[in-house]
Amino acid sequence: MTPEHPPLLNLSGLRLAYANGTLALDGIDLTVKRGEFLSLLGPSGCGKSTVLRLIAGLLFPSDGRIDRAVSQDRGSIGFVFQEPTLMPWARIIDNVRLPLDLAGVPKAEATARVMMELEKVGLQDFSKSYPRELSGGMKMRASLARALVTRPSLLLLDEPFAALDEITRLKLNDELLSLWRQYGFTAIFVTHSVFESVYLSTRVAVMRPRPGRIVAELVVDLPQPRDLSTRTGPEYNAHCRTVSDLLHRAMGNAA
Repeated sequence: MTPEHPPLLNLSGLRLAYANGTLALDGIDLTVKRGEFLSLLGPSGCGKSTVLRLIAGLLFPSDGRIDRAVSQDRGSIGFVFQEPTLMPWARIIDNVRLPLDLAGVPKAEATARVMMELEKVGLQDFSKSYPRELSGGMKMRASLARALVTRPSLLLLDEPFAALDEITRLKLNDELLSLWRQYGFTAIFVTHSVFESVYLSTRVAVMRPRPGRIVAELVVDLPQPRDLSTRTGPEYNAHCRTVSDLLHRAMGNAA
């Protein structure tokens, strides 16, 4: 029997209090395995995005610890924000190449890698375009390409599709899952949507607000690859009902 690999991340007793006395997180315990697609689900203000920033090392906890089996060197952790955060004065090829430029990758090699990523997200014909010339969905594809161009082992996604229309959002859900299967990275995805969390994830962690804490988890054992038949199937709908109930209880228990 093959022994299990150690978890990629282990969060133990994380607590975050701001200087003004606001307690944002209190007692976050979470283990993330390699190759998982984990969604953090909860209402606004429950600290989902804060957890991502702690994992990325952009914030530091007031108490508790984070054990990472992933390097914090540049490129090992990718981050996709709710806004695409593209440089408006730079062409898409230059936006996506930025992490490789910062890492000192030779320009010819970096450009070849960028074009490969743009092809995977369907933007190979828009490499010389500026962000203002792209739709919201295309900008988010460019942001995904930029996050993946360094081949991260961990991808953090902070509600990347929240501002998009429903049709574009569903399409990008499918594209993100395709990239996850291709690359094998571990994904932690923040969302407000029960339906999105179940469709994307291998596991959903439900958070309660004030202060933020994980109060329930559910393994989503729907088969891969997922598609329209998944969304219309009885198993998916049953998982959505369960997660919806867990979220309702979490909000009812909020202080």
